[in-house]
Amino acid sequence: MEKKVDLSLWQPRTAIGRMVKEGKITSLSEILGKGQRPREPEIINALVPNLEEDVLGIASVQRMHKSGRRARFRIVVVVGNRDGVVGVGHTSVREIGPAIRKAVTAAKLNVIEVARGCGSWECGCGKPHSVPFQVTGHSSSVHVTLKPAPRGLGLAAAEVPKIILRLAGIKDAWVQSRGQTRTTINFALATFDALRETSRVALREPQRRGVYIGKGEGSG
Repeated sequence: MEKKVDLSLWQPRTAIGRMVKEGKITSLSEILGKGQRPREPEIINALVPNLEEDVLGIASVQRMHKSGRRARFRIVVVVGNRDGVVGVGHTSVREIGPAIRKAVTAAKLNVIEVARGCGSWECGCGKPHSVPFQVTGHSSSVHVTLKPAPRGLGLAAAEVPKIILRLAGIKDAWVQSRGQTRTTINFALATFDALRETSRVALREPQRRGVYIGKGEGSG
């Protein structure tokens, strides 16, 4: 679900935030490309205004305390613009409403730019509809492998990685997973870790052709 955010009352608290509000920084790539991280969610709202969000899971977490049993809710959220930008965040609080907003903020501050391409030997269309090469990510016992797929195949994946890949702008992919995938938070973070790997792999100049990091070209 896409949210409209009013930034007119935003008073930046960081140098990057001030540069964004003043128009000196106009893209997320300018921040992430320097190895920096946005520290204010308004930065993401300003640079990626069409960001959508989805709740991946809500779980009740109970802990024993000397005063009795205490229950909290753990929320896992994904945000993305369906065009190369995605983030996953989670939090645990006593009330669901505040937890969701807090998890959304955490996801926004954890966004990455995803490399996309046409890495399937069965396709060769040259458009950024899939992952450019095979990548693997993990979180705790969960391992997720993303493989390039031909255009039109869709996402051969379970529901959690399917939602994340969709919001990242990946339209076709084979997804393999192992471990305790019933644990939503680890399944989501393993998928996110695999997507992060797409932009970490060092490519030679000929290999960079047809690989788009962040916003793709001709991805329709």
